Amino acid sequence: MTVLVFGRSGQVATALVREAEARGVALQALGRGEVDVLDEAALVDAVTRIGATAVVNAAAYTAVDKAETERDAALALNARAPELMAKVCADCGLPFVHLSTDYVFDGSAREPYREDHPLAPLGVYGASKAEGERLVMQQHPQAIVLRTAWVYYEQGQNFVRTMLRLGRERDEVRVVDDQVGNPTYAADIAETSLAIVAQLQAGGRHAGVFHYAGRGAVSWFGFAQAIFAEAARAGRRVPQSVVAITTAEYPTPAKRPANSQLSCGRLEGAFGIAPKPWHERLQVCLERIAD
Repeated sequence: MTVLVFGRSGQVATALVREAEARGVALQALGRGEVDVLDEAALVDAVTRIGATAVVNAAAYTAVDKAETERDAALALNARAPELMAKVCADCGLPFVHLSTDYVFDGSAREPYREDHPLAPLGVYGASKAEGERLVMQQHPQAIVLRTAWVYYEQGQNFVRTMLRLGRERDEVRVVDDQVGNPTYAADIAETSLAIVAQLQAGGRHAGVFHYAGRGAVSWFGFAQAIFAEAARAGRRVPQSVVAITTAEYPTPAKRPANSQLSCGRLEGAFGIAPKPWHERLQVCLERIAD
């Protein structure tokens, strides 16, 4: 098995490289300067040159707020590029796993979102990802769209690293408490993606949209409290107070879903992959950051 990953510097792409190395899986990640993901011929060349037997797309436009004024850029990377990747993989008969997001939902549901819940993105980023999902499945009906949420890792820009930085710099940190979701460790997304690819290469016939996110729900405020509690136990500086605020008190150009919880039962039923408890995985991430 030789896995080609589109994307190189992002959290999940970085995690894929590390997890593949740890498991002895042949994997090659290509970044923006190594392949033009908007050029079909370049994608075919990359697949052929590397001898890929499966492809994972971890490349994305993820600047949620900037997307509101950069719609064309978001659509190019989140919709057009995965459409081309899916077409190339379908033409070559390769398994294709495309990563997507909870932002395809509006967050108004009171229960965790299932895969078949109607899509209703609140902003340009979510709309571009929803369009990418549609185009991927249109081009490659046997593809896997893997939605995830609230991704963090020991590298990159994410909520965990931001809270640790603010804990060093401030005595008080204010965090939104009326948005709820499933914190998801990028290493677990990588492990899940590789496990799906392995099963597909072994003859698995599952296809379509699946959810994978950390087990258990928490608000951003609750997540921040957990981060600071673990940091304090490790001897790190933490703020004297963490204040819960509302979304209205922290306005952003793009609206965020109030409920980002994802139901992951379909993935577990099809592939036998169960989500891991978010708090336990947070501890692992913080230990790796300390190391």
